[in-house]
Amino acid sequence: MNINGHDIGVCTWSLQPQGLEDLVSKVKSLNLEHIQLGLLELVMLDDKRKHLELGHLRHSNLKITATMISFPGEDYSSIAIIRDTGGYVPDKDWPLRKQLTSAAAKLTRELDVKRLTTHIGFVPPSSHEKYEVMIGRVREISTMLSELGLELLMETGQEEDAELLQFLNDLSVRNVHINFDPANMILYGAGDPIEAVQTLGRHIRHVHIKDGILSKQPGVIWGDEVPFGHGQVGPRRFFNALKDAGYTGPLVIEREAGNDRLADVRTAIEAIRANL
Repeated sequence: MNINGHDIGVCTWSLQPQGLEDLVSKVKSLNLEHIQLGLLELVMLDDKRKHLELGHLRHSNLKITATMISFPGEDYSSIAIIRDTGGYVPDKDWPLRKQLTSAAAKLTRELDVKRLTTHIGFVPPSSHEKYEVMIGRVREISTMLSELGLELLMETGQEEDAELLQFLNDLSVRNVHINFDPANMILYGAGDPIEAVQTLGRHIRHVHIKDGILSKQPGVIWGDEVPFGHGQVGPRRFFNALKDAGYTGPLVIEREAGNDRLADVRTAIEAIRANL
């Protein structure tokens, strides 16, 4: 599916599939051809099982816009807890998460995909001692991916746009960019997603279609994720901001709440049709 020049896809984890055969069936029921593929379960499989699972994908003719790696031990029960447990932040988890990222990068290359996304974790202020640690760790990941011809896309949400831009500038590498998620800016209380598109526009390489409502204690308590078009992102102004930023890439629907994911993805598709 392509709407006004943008390939429309869905994040595989949003559909809660029971394996890749079930995933292919669900994606095709939505009349979609593009997916962002979550890799954690795949990289944890033995080679035989992984080959069998990937067979369903290879025979499906689905196209992968990007891959994504998440990590065991990431705890999203509160903003405070994910601040300590997310991405490459926890010292005790860094060696394993680096190893998992390496495995995900090799599988991404095997699938002939060029972009791997992840939440790198909360980046502290530049004055904090952990800031240079995070710079160093993301540079290590960047080098690992560069050797495979891949880009690393950091997902927005945790940091305000100016802080993320400074982090990108301080990284000073060519293969680290942004997977832009407008709802995360709202859910984390990290600022206005439209202003963030304007700030980060030239770094955006992949976009999530997701919506949310700000909490009464932004940055302390999670906002509420809602179907796209029913929250505070504002589809038309969001798409106009992406257009002004020169973004022409895929729009990939992510839904991580709700009891009827297929219906919510269809709602998002209709909101894209009506506003793009």
